[in-house]
Amino acid sequence: MHILDAILIFQALLGAFDNLWHHEWAARLPQQRGARRELTLHAIREALYGALFLGLAWWSWHGALAAVVAAILAIEVVVTMSDFLEEDRTRQLPPFERWLHTVLTVSYGVFLGGMAPRLMEWWSQPTGLEPAGRGLVSWAFTAFAVGVWAWSLRNAIAVWQLGRDCASLRDGPAPAPLARHASAVLITGGTGFVGQALVRELRGQGRRLIVLTRDPRQARLQFGGDIAVIGALDEIAPETRIEAIVHLAGARVLGRPWTAARRRELMASRTRLTEALHRLARRLEQPPSVLIAASAVGFYGVPDASIPCDERSPAQPGVFQSDLCAAVEHEAQRMEGLGMRVVRMRFGVILGREDGAYPMQALAARLGLGARLGDGRQPMPWIHLDDAVGLISWALRRGDLRGAINAVAPESCSQAGLTQALAASFGRVVRLAMPAAPLRWLAGEMSTLLLDGQHVVPRMALARGYRFRHPELVPALRAIRAIRAAGRRGAEPPVANEAPCVNP
Repeated sequence: MHILDAILIFQALLGAFDNLWHHEWAARLPQQRGARRELTLHAIREALYGALFLGLAWWSWHGALAAVVAAILAIEVVVTMSDFLEEDRTRQLPPFERWLHTVLTVSYGVFLGGMAPRLMEWWSQPTGLEPAGRGLVSWAFTAFAVGVWAWSLRNAIAVWQLGRDCASLRDGPAPAPLARHASAVLITGGTGFVGQALVRELRGQGRRLIVLTRDPRQARLQFGGDIAVIGALDEIAPETRIEAIVHLAGARVLGRPWTAARRRELMASRTRLTEALHRLARRLEQPPSVLIAASAVGFYGVPDASIPCDERSPAQPGVFQSDLCAAVEHEAQRMEGLGMRVVRMRFGVILGREDGAYPMQALAARLGLGARLGDGRQPMPWIHLDDAVGLISWALRRGDLRGAINAVAPESCSQAGLTQALAASFGRVVRLAMPAAPLRWLAGEMSTLLLDGQHVVPRMALARGYRFRHPELVPALRAIRAIRAAGRRGAEPPVANEAPCVNP
């Protein structure tokens, strides 16, 4: 293998990691309206890389054709520099992403330096394409070309979808006018999956909003000028009138293994900010009247799946997911000492088209890769995004509501039932199964999120009169598909063999 081939393979693998880890997982660029220009540049760059990989896989470009390769390399440099400027304008990159971009830039510079003599040699030859296959290297380059072209198409589709969303916002009904001197609702995690939907909901109600985020530049592009965006609670003056706080921020629980360091990170990402909110409430001239704090059904640990858990069921000390939720709720309850009404929302799996559990599971189901995990009988408490937001909005309005609220749909479902219903919504069946033992060995205690569940019932929500928009799973999945199909040519017909949910 030539050194230039090795550099280009290294470039491809590191770039793929950057795309998956930073652009997809961390920044969720395809869901951020403010990232349209950056995604456009990514799509162009990936299209160029695909042409470069395929062009160098099988041929030598002699004579004037060498200028085509040189032009692709030069355009890639311009696109990358434009991408750097766009990133600095729109979002705050974490240190590791900046380091990775530096390594990719240096690697590409070394590749350009090595390609220059080869291009000069090709330029001196008679114009034409000469076969130059190199066995496995050529096939690897071809595979890379297909991969980056697929990613380019994926980003181009995301740009189109984001443009359609922006157009629908422009053409849709205007938000209700803000009341003069209205108090604000402070939202932490407002750029997340639930947070974005909540911002849209409360904005439509005419509420004044303050969004706390780690990346104010991206949030300002995303939300527009009528929403106050801050990067730190210290930016809030003591005389600011805040009527309510909705605390949604926190690192993703399902992801990296629960090492000791990861557990500390998960705990700190939730409790430290709650402590900071407590300090904010103390220094405000008029403390907020209510705190809505996000927790999870993991509060109940790993109980007997045959016994329903309602808001009176206890935590399970010693189980990390239970300890994490209990610690979050304990910090939230401290706000009651300031005279605030505290509502602790224990969310199940939130289903929505843009993020959360649905997109990846829907892709697997569409490809026929949906799988039963373990015996599949473990309960999977779920809730549609509309009801997750609806419960928060309802709790803000109900001055008599306090304490724990199970934010789950009334219809309980097993993991196998959810997977089967999702597969059936695409006209597929579930044929695959993943044994429990390998998952427990690979993921450790984090596997409890997938292999053990809680049979949770929304006793308080139903008793207090909340009306679920999506109480049953199959219609909820149908509603998500209807949203995904909006804007396509023609409506998708319902699938005849939709399966009902299997109760645990």
